[in-house]
Amino acid sequence: MAYRRTETVVARLNETRERIVMAALTLVAQHGYGGTGIPAIAAEAGLSTGALYRYFPSKAELFDEVFRRASQREIDVCAAAAQTPGSAAARIAHVVEVFAQRAMKGRRLAWALLAEPVDALVEADRRRYRAPYRDIFRTLIEDGIRTGELPQQDAMLAASAIVGALVEALLGPLAPQARKTDQEQLIHDLALFCIRAVSARDK
Repeated sequence: MAYRRTETVVARLNETRERIVMAALTLVAQHGYGGTGIPAIAAEAGLSTGALYRYFPSKAELFDEVFRRASQREIDVCAAAAQTPGSAAARIAHVVEVFAQRAMKGRRLAWALLAEPVDALVEADRRRYRAPYRDIFRTLIEDGIRTGELPQQDAMLAASAIVGALVEALLGPLAPQARKTDQEQLIHDLALFCIRAVSARDK
């Protein structure tokens, strides 16, 4: 008869796996991918290195789980921000502000999620995880077009451009060796740029 894990065993395995992911996320947020090693993660999780590898066969797989978990958390926050009352332009600005504020507050983790050199597995997910942000902005732009607040435009193209602009504009300020930035002014200017980009009408 084939061995079947009991619910208690499955729960214990899941709890240990979650502890590993949370330990890795904590260390990546402090030191980035490059500064976080498997022995440190194992120690943070209260495990031996060998035990950790039974849950994640490679560092790349563990870091990919960390990336997906952290990215989804940020996506969920931005999706909630998009639901606040107000005009389409105001909601677009609010999502931009929330995204940028959280990035600047958690600079090391934001740099890891957006730009730090990573394994190909994580890089592939990095590209995929831009789509949900694009869809958030696309929906807001379409809402504005439907109500007449925003001019007719390619909502998908405009949303993709906003996401690209956000990432590109934040890379410099988030870089580990970046000079001190006026964060309030940066966030204000980013929000204003995005509103102007989708609000401009043909003369």
